[in-house]
Amino acid sequence: MAHGPTAGPMLQQCSDTASPSGFSPAPPLSEEGRRCSAVHDALQAAGLFESSPAWRVSPVPFQLTADEVSFFEDLGFRLWSFSKALNRLYLDSVKGRQPFWVHQYLDQGKPPALLEYARMKRFREALPRVIRPDVIPTEAGMTITELDSVPGGIGITGSLSSAYAALGDPLVGGADGMIEGFAMLFRSGDTTSEDASCVAIVVSDEAEDYRTEMDWVACRLRSAGMDVYCVHPRDLRFSEDEGSFSPALFARTPSGERPVSHVYRFFELFDLENVPKSELLMYSAKKGRVSVTPPYKPWMEEKLAFALLHHPMLEGFWSDALGPDVFEHLRQVMPRTWVVDPRPLPPSAIIPDLTLDGKAVSDWRQLARATQKQRQCVLKPSGFSELAWGSRGVVVGHDIPQSAWAAKLDHALDAFTSTPYVFQAFHKGRSYEMTYWDERTGQLESMEGRARLSPYYFVSDDEVTLGGILATVCPKDKKVLHGMRDAILAPCAMTAG
Repeated sequence: MAHGPTAGPMLQQCSDTASPSGFSPAPPLSEEGRRCSAVHDALQAAGLFESSPAWRVSPVPFQLTADEVSFFEDLGFRLWSFSKALNRLYLDSVKGRQPFWVHQYLDQGKPPALLEYARMKRFREALPRVIRPDVIPTEAGMTITELDSVPGGIGITGSLSSAYAALGDPLVGGADGMIEGFAMLFRSGDTTSEDASCVAIVVSDEAEDYRTEMDWVACRLRSAGMDVYCVHPRDLRFSEDEGSFSPALFARTPSGERPVSHVYRFFELFDLENVPKSELLMYSAKKGRVSVTPPYKPWMEEKLAFALLHHPMLEGFWSDALGPDVFEHLRQVMPRTWVVDPRPLPPSAIIPDLTLDGKAVSDWRQLARATQKQRQCVLKPSGFSELAWGSRGVVVGHDIPQSAWAAKLDHALDAFTSTPYVFQAFHKGRSYEMTYWDERTGQLESMEGRARLSPYYFVSDDEVTLGGILATVCPKDKKVLHGMRDAILAPCAMTAG
């Protein structure tokens, strides 16, 4: 689950109509000031801002060239192909058709009961149907730092798209691309019951900061005629006495108790023990009474998948599964990544393609003495941990003293059996100049920053749709790019001309 700006209070309305906010600067307003005020008011009406903005508002969307838009339009199907191939690689590893260490890496630290459940035959082909990569534009091109299968920002991107589209901006994905894309997830042929039942977006306590934006999504979908509600896990009830064709899962909603046929899981698998009714939800899915997306497949939520893509022993598999062109493209845009594995290697072995000062590395502890210049890297937990989302566990090697780096590396090595870490090449983002409305000064200010671009892809059957792209532009001195109060958040549009 990627980190986003802290959400506001529980949504009270889902109208995009602007409301008085006190944000508008004193007259006379410039055109840019009027645009910023309109966007702010729309976000406040959607419940995403409290009394003051949670991020900076730009008068214009983030601009992409035609070639950059084409890159994102093509990327969705490539990432969907990667997801299918990763799932196949894991299952083939379990069956002995691929190296055993593949599933050993991906299973590390996972409860055996969850793995047994995830490997059930009925879930074999189930995959996450919202794909959100984090993409950093660099001087050399686009770099994907990771994939998120339980992404935040769906409602924020949808709200921003609606607000800027109302000002006449032609956005990537359009005004309602996020809402239409999310709706596609539940209009496919994946039907689990003969009854027309509701969709429940289940948001846990651990994901509470995202409840407001998912409330907004549910509200917009109900306005479009779909029966969708954002609920807490405590609002779910399971019954086996409702008839053989009725869903066995029910949700308590403002419209009364409703039968549930589809669930959008907005909570992390590492937190299952703290999610009320989680066993009932899993049982309902196991019995085919409800469909759940993303599925309970922890191997699909690991950052070390990038390391598998680059592993020389798996090159033949990836080339066959993806096709040579897609394989080569993904190897170019997904940075080199390694699993931080503390186990000793034979004297004749080295860690593939990892060097320090031009010399091959055979032991991770060799990197403990790396200089700041040699530590152009990122160290982060792969998944299944409270530190694996929200940039909480990310360490930028060249951003800390050598002693702190050595300690962080030791911690990563010690955590291998419970929470494997990955070591990834650092790619510096391009610099952008953007303006935003400063409510303190009552005027436009300029900021030089680096951008993280987050496209949202929605998959129905085998069709991949780009719903929109969220740009998060952070001040230039920030090494880790994520939603923060000092960041500018804006949807992406294609540059005119």
